[in-house]
Amino acid sequence: MNKKRYKDELRSLQIELVKLQRHFIGCSDKILVVLEGRDAAGKDGAVKRIVEHLSPRETRVVALGRPSDRDRGSWYFQRYVPHLPAVGEFVLFNRSWYNRAGVEKVMGFCTQDEYGEFMETVGNFEMMLVRSGVKLLKYYLDIPRAEQRRRLAERARDPLTQWKSSPIDAKALRHWRDYTRARDAMLKRTHSAFAPWHIVLAADKKAARINLIRDILSRLHYGGKKERLVAPDARVVFEFEEACLRDGRLAK
Repeated sequence: MNKKRYKDELRSLQIELVKLQRHFIGCSDKILVVLEGRDAAGKDGAVKRIVEHLSPRETRVVALGRPSDRDRGSWYFQRYVPHLPAVGEFVLFNRSWYNRAGVEKVMGFCTQDEYGEFMETVGNFEMMLVRSGVKLLKYYLDIPRAEQRRRLAERARDPLTQWKSSPIDAKALRHWRDYTRARDAMLKRTHSAFAPWHIVLAADKKAARINLIRDILSRLHYGGKKERLVAPDARVVFEFEEACLRDGRLAK
């Protein structure tokens, strides 16, 4: 996708996002988008383009830092509950409670019992959210190993993005296979009919952003929707199925 086409399509989709916001404010909808993926998968850039022209009063981006001692001594989901959307709000989690199934699991930041408890109960937690009226959309941004290495190196060199670099970055590369196993287990065990995972192939940042926004818009109701404009490319965004872990669609 060349730069001009990308900018034109992004602007058109951002107009659709404004239409969506006008609708859900009027209808008191509660929208929650969860974005997960490896380090440097493009979550920050995608979030920036989604919220760029939305009302800051009804739009929130949640990117929690390390849990405090109090958080670690509380019910695991407790620190996330205050950030859930109220009526008329659009909330994006740039990483979420699925930290426990990914970073915490791989890096040993939680016990095996804590990991097992999370995997057993997260479905019930999400079912409660959906039954309460939250429109929950879950996306996993997937990138190949070589692309992650390139992006992390670029991040470390660029003075405008060096703040993103951390000791975890180097470990992410060394633990690639561990993260792959954790990803596969998370997708298989937490994909459900009421809270399905959708995969975004994110090696191409522009295509990933465009099709992520299209998919969000295609799954939510609002007036004046341009159906052809918001139809995502199924080669870039698709609903998770176990076959994609075997057929090469996801990075190994």
